[in-house]
Amino acid sequence: MGTEKRERQKLNRQQRLTELASEQRRSKTKKRVIQVVGAVAAAVLVALIFNVASGDDSTSTPPDDTAVDISLTDDSTVDAVNSTTLSSEPLTPVTTIPGTSITGDTPCPATDGSQARATKFEKAPPMCIDASKKYTAIFDTTEGKIIVDLDTAKTPKTVNNFVTLARYKYYDSTVVFRTDVSLDIIQGGGLTNTDDPGYTIEDEGTGFTYTEGDLAMARTGAPNSAGGQWFFVTGPKAAALDGQGTYVNFAKVTEGLDVVKNILALSAGEGALGGVPSRNVVINKVTITES
Repeated sequence: MGTEKRERQKLNRQQRLTELASEQRRSKTKKRVIQVVGAVAAAVLVALIFNVASGDDSTSTPPDDTAVDISLTDDSTVDAVNSTTLSSEPLTPVTTIPGTSITGDTPCPATDGSQARATKFEKAPPMCIDASKKYTAIFDTTEGKIIVDLDTAKTPKTVNNFVTLARYKYYDSTVVFRTDVSLDIIQGGGLTNTDDPGYTIEDEGTGFTYTEGDLAMARTGAPNSAGGQWFFVTGPKAAALDGQGTYVNFAKVTEGLDVVKNILALSAGEGALGGVPSRNVVINKVTITES
């Protein structure tokens, strides 16, 4: 009996020692977790204090030079309203017509619609329009037709660039990749906000204002950086761009303003782009008429 009793006592002591060891390990683990959490919390607090001290408040409105840029690229200085936080890629693949690249001087395209498609140009086009004539652009989109009168009196060079690209079928099978409800604009002129024709054009004037139905050129934060992208104004919020003044306003919607507004209404989500349409809005083609 004495031996059995001693064995039981020995087993009890071993079990107690095991339990104490387990409790010590749990205690150490808990302390480590608390230390790690405390360190992370401290780091976050320091970062917040630094950001506030440096004026980097991510919830505040960005400075004017970034808050309202209608940008073309992924440059962080020009993408406050059009980077790829929300993907600027089409929602589903869009079937496009292959385009050629033109090296050297850009010839004036055929005016009868027979010109082969070109999507890259080494040089900006020469003056290919007659500024004394009236030019109209017809956007055939998957959401309906939009017709605009192009302003050759005030912006002949910008109109010339747009007409030349349209006649080269540059805009055919592209998409509206941005629907920004914060600025009441929709933007297109490519498949993504990074597309360009390979050149830039001069800003044709300053001091532009933006009202419902306007069609203006998009650009980066740099002057004279517009190329092929454009945006339609759908409402009064675009007046926030008035202080910028160098998004050249070169046309006005005469038919299809309801289509433009309906496209903005497709906006889904928020991000640096301001929004993207919930379904592909394809520009089937842009036709130019003159009289």
